[in-house]
Amino acid sequence: MTFALPQFADVEAFDTWRREPAGWLPAALAVAQDAGLPTSDPTVFATGTNLVLGLGPGLILKIFPPQLRGQFEAERASLRQLSGRLPLPIPELLDEGERDGWPWLAMTRLSGVLGSQAWPAMQETDKERLLRQIGETIAAVQAVAPGEIATIGPDWPAFIERQIERCRARQIRLGLPERYLDELDALLAAAASVIPLDIQPVILTGEYIPENFLLEERRDGWHLAGLFDFGDVFAGFGEYDLLGPSCFMTEGRPARIRALLCGYGVAGERIDEPLRERLLTLTFLHRASNPMRTIAIADWPSKAPTLKDLGRLLWPD
Repeated sequence: MTFALPQFADVEAFDTWRREPAGWLPAALAVAQDAGLPTSDPTVFATGTNLVLGLGPGLILKIFPPQLRGQFEAERASLRQLSGRLPLPIPELLDEGERDGWPWLAMTRLSGVLGSQAWPAMQETDKERLLRQIGETIAAVQAVAPGEIATIGPDWPAFIERQIERCRARQIRLGLPERYLDELDALLAAAASVIPLDIQPVILTGEYIPENFLLEERRDGWHLAGLFDFGDVFAGFGEYDLLGPSCFMTEGRPARIRALLCGYGVAGERIDEPLRERLLTLTFLHRASNPMRTIAIADWPSKAPTLKDLGRLLWPD
């Protein structure tokens, strides 16, 4: 029996369909079978943006809808460019193809505990160690020349311009309190002079967050064991990638922030005012910006009367 992958009008319709694996698993297994991949022990990964299927203990099959072909191209280019160039494992690209207009990638499956599962219960010393390793990993990725990734886009200056144009409406839609809007307007008016645009771009994932790490516990505690999910990679200004751990993981705690910055290589591990201003601006210009949901500081609006206060809350002296 042939199982065809359907066509959707938009990403939202696809996402609704993706949330019910029973509807797409037969077609995904047909892709695997046609490619000569094992199909006897499938594991559905419900999170993420695309169709992701574990095939036994050693393989991952990732299938992209036509509307997200750009993510396929970014993931493929990233796995090629970063292969063998990082201090921790990433998936190895094994095969690629297309079915019914849906491109797919087959890659090795990494071992370890998903970061989002282990992070909440960790000791503080483990969290600081991991943040230092995350900073080191960001720096290692950015030390690799972008290569093909630089041609995929978006172009960094054009990206920032577009994000500035859309930012205010997005933040209102996502529930940013009205009292911040005048300050947000001023921040956006200054953004093009605050954020470097004429740069030598580096590889950005935009998503150094627990959901995209694998960890292992050793005698001295938890360590990074793998990095995956490169569908949103593009090339731009390096500090952009400090936002994921800053919002999701540091919780405004000085020791955690110092660990992250030390790993990344910030001189003196110190947040000066220009760096804080750049990071705060990028927080609102990030592709996935949603401060009301992603900043891991409980009830932060009650603790930050202004956006400047939010910057100091996230990155204290």
